[in-house]
Amino acid sequence: MTTDPVHEDGPDDHDGHENHEGYGAADAVPLAGYAVLAGIFTAGIGTFTAVARRRGVRLPDRVPPWDVALLGTATYKMSRVLSRAKITSFVRAPFTRRADQGEAAEVMDEPRGTGVRRAVGDLVACPFCTATWVMGALVCGYAAAPRATRLASAGLGALTVSDFLHYAWTWTQQSTES
Repeated sequence: MTTDPVHEDGPDDHDGHENHEGYGAADAVPLAGYAVLAGIFTAGIGTFTAVARRRGVRLPDRVPPWDVALLGTATYKMSRVLSRAKITSFVRAPFTRRADQGEAAEVMDEPRGTGVRRAVGDLVACPFCTATWVMGALVCGYAAAPRATRLASAGLGALTVSDFLHYAWTWTQQSTES
């Protein structure tokens, strides 16, 4: 046994969180919840693959760099919309609590609860985490319906450009007023 207070109780810290090195009860890291989410993501991709194969969906031989850039921009924007926009708070509310007001129309939420609820809260409050799921959906869409996916991605890309222009305009106004 180590004298580290996080690990002093041993393999199970009596609160339902299994104690793995660096993931003690004090951290409240929902490893089992993360495993459930990873399983759901993997099952979703596997199901898409099986259905696409059965329906004869032909995967592209290559993905042009501009499509990678378009999908990347769309992934960025959709992950921000899902994890930070005020308007999508209803999606996050069962799993998070409002922590702070962010810039523009963004808010900062933090996860709440334990187990799977906490794991989902971690996912939906983190744009980097949400981006993996958004990318999975967009890549599946790109394989099955590339034209529609490009169109939706172009819309999200335009929204991203618009955001940068809003920030540039605000910065310009603030600079001239100072």
